[in-house]
Amino acid sequence: MLKLLDLLSAVALLVWGTHIVRSGILRVYGANLRRILSRSVRKPPLAFAAGIGVTALVQSSNATALLATSFVASGLMALAPALAIMLGADVGTALMARVLTFDLSWLSPLLIFFGVIFFLSRKQTRIGQLGRVFIGLGLIILALQLIVAAAEPMTQAKGVKVLFSSLTGDVMLDALTGALFAMISYSSLAAVLLTATLATSKVISLKVALCLVVGANLGSGILALISASAQNAAGRRVALGSLLFKVVGCALVLPLVGPLAQWMDGWPFRSQELVIAFHVLYNSLRCLACLPLTTQMAAFCTRLMPDRATPEDRVRPRHLDPAALDTPSLALVNAVRETLRMGDIVEQMLLDLLQIIRGGDALLGKQIRKLDDDVDALYTAIKLYLARMPREDLGERDSRRWAEVIELAINLEQAGDIIEHMLSAVQDKKTSRSRSFSANGLAEITALHSQLLVNLRLSLSVFLNGDQEGAHRLRRAKQRFRLQERRYAHAHVDRLRQQVVQSIETSSLHLDLISDMKRLNSLFCAIAYAVLDNPEAAASAAEESFAEAGEPGAAALDGLAVEVAAPGSGAAG
Repeated sequence: MLKLLDLLSAVALLVWGTHIVRSGILRVYGANLRRILSRSVRKPPLAFAAGIGVTALVQSSNATALLATSFVASGLMALAPALAIMLGADVGTALMARVLTFDLSWLSPLLIFFGVIFFLSRKQTRIGQLGRVFIGLGLIILALQLIVAAAEPMTQAKGVKVLFSSLTGDVMLDALTGALFAMISYSSLAAVLLTATLATSKVISLKVALCLVVGANLGSGILALISASAQNAAGRRVALGSLLFKVVGCALVLPLVGPLAQWMDGWPFRSQELVIAFHVLYNSLRCLACLPLTTQMAAFCTRLMPDRATPEDRVRPRHLDPAALDTPSLALVNAVRETLRMGDIVEQMLLDLLQIIRGGDALLGKQIRKLDDDVDALYTAIKLYLARMPREDLGERDSRRWAEVIELAINLEQAGDIIEHMLSAVQDKKTSRSRSFSANGLAEITALHSQLLVNLRLSLSVFLNGDQEGAHRLRRAKQRFRLQERRYAHAHVDRLRQQVVQSIETSSLHLDLISDMKRLNSLFCAIAYAVLDNPEAAASAAEESFAEAGEPGAAALDGLAVEVAAPGSGAAG
């Protein structure tokens, strides 16, 4: 029993080491890997090679599957190239199984020792994350040694021999057992290496070992499909297509396992080497044969798993892929895209509000309230998504981006609430009482509204690109908006002095609206300060300050802002 626990703990250590390597590589090179995969979709051979390379780097075909699945689910990649990447991932994990069977016992302590030093001394830097990778590689090598050491005594036990003696004839039963091994260990690599150890110890025959290897590949496909269950239909098709390719390969090779085992049994090699060689050759031949069929498989999976229309009355996050949380750079990109979607909804709320202010369709009020509920729902989803990211493991740049995303999401949620409040004020004080703004008053509100939309669009652009010049433009636009709002408030008071009836009836509403617009403008422009506070922006900010000092002066800019803000404001209506 103790030996069984030793074996299970060694397998768990192997899985954990693989997870550490995967998370470390994705945190350091996640954006680059994403770029490599996204650029390798034009030709199937390139996508196939990218799948091999990425899987060899992250030590896990499951990690590559998660990346490809998330890209397809987000609409960044077509299904056929993603299937080619998955085929490459199968070959990549087979090649890594061959590499890890070499005698690397001397390398394990060195990797763990230096990895711990790098990780603890510079945890938040790239070197610290590479130290995490070294630790994971050392644990993988150590786990393989422990698996062999724990399996050898077990192979002599009578109970183990009796247990595996049932795997001597039925190729389907043997393959299903291999699939079960892969699913329990959550790694086809661990299942294949354990099978090689059992074959070397003569606990199982070579024929059974080959069947277990084929089944382990099938089990990894089932695991990928289970992992993709939370994705939309497009994402699940990737895992489904990969699984179908493995099922076809399993069905074709299992009838040939018996003659193949008899033929290989005469080779002058150890059983372990024969099992690993079969694993590499089987995956290579199967994937190369399936590579030209990715387009047909993509069409078949699309018919088998069509898109389902989502209810129109309920907004759902489109880009917050939970599978991408292990890759902070990718997860942050997903959060950025969802936050930009919030900005688009807020912009639509502003456009509908202006129609109501002008006396348009009153039913737009229900639409604005529904859009505000959508903003709240997306804000909650983004907030919870970012909260699931381990911020202590983020690099300095990713940490700043995390803060920018949550800050803009909060501001947009507050903007939605303010717009809904403005709607209620217009309906209570204007629409229900059949009152209207004066011509000049309506023109002023429209001008402020137009400038507000421009600033919102500019703020979303600055947020997306981190453009320093755009951030300075946005900050200056905020100042111009304040001057414009102040001049319009004074013009409204002048109309009250002239006893303009419409201005008197809507005075409270008019001043409340331009005050709320000023608050909205402050929320939209806040992202400029987050971008300009970047340490990387210090040099460019200093240069711009120097350039501004050589310009005609702030007073001239303010004067221009006043003139632009209030065209024709000399005449109060």
